[in-house]
Amino acid sequence: MELFIYIFAALFSVLNPLGAVPIFVGLTQDYTKAERSRVSLLTALNVFIILVISFFIGEYVLKFFGISIDALRIAGGLIIVSSGFSLLTGNFNKTRGVNKKVESDAQTRNQIALTPLAIPMLAGPGSISLLIAFYQDYTKISEKVIACLAILGVAVVIFLVLKSAHYLSRILGASGIVAISRIIGFIVIAIGVQYISSSIVNIFKTI
Repeated sequence: MELFIYIFAALFSVLNPLGAVPIFVGLTQDYTKAERSRVSLLTALNVFIILVISFFIGEYVLKFFGISIDALRIAGGLIIVSSGFSLLTGNFNKTRGVNKKVESDAQTRNQIALTPLAIPMLAGPGSISLLIAFYQDYTKISEKVIACLAILGVAVVIFLVLKSAHYLSRILGASGIVAISRIIGFIVIAIGVQYISSSIVNIFKTI
């Protein structure tokens, strides 16, 4: 249970589905309630598939390109820290590749669940690198199963958050969402710093 909570909390903080609420509301403002539910479900499903694939094949991609796990953790840590600072400063959407051009383009599509919602808004480089590192850290089959369950748990939360996005937007307001995002941003920065520091220590131990 402790491992599940740890992986779930880390992924939830990095993905920050609350940060996607304003974008989701803007992109689905003309949708019916049923259409919003469908987009929410497909987005959560896409995120789950992307993260599970990254978790299991990421290690082989690293080996193919000759990238060490410590190098990945440092790079991923920098991305995670950058995302955290973006949450603190309110530039989250820009760093996730969501700008006015992307939003305008998405409005003309029938399917927005994959992009920009699943990619790059939720399942970005930070979460993918985090999962690759988790795959290296937790080698037992039981631990990998727990990790997959944690990913599933995050996907369920994403579905619930997006499904309730218009309601949350009215209840919390822009200031409430920003406040929560900044708290999450601080946690995200701490996660990134932890990954960078532990990787640097490992590198010095091998010298």
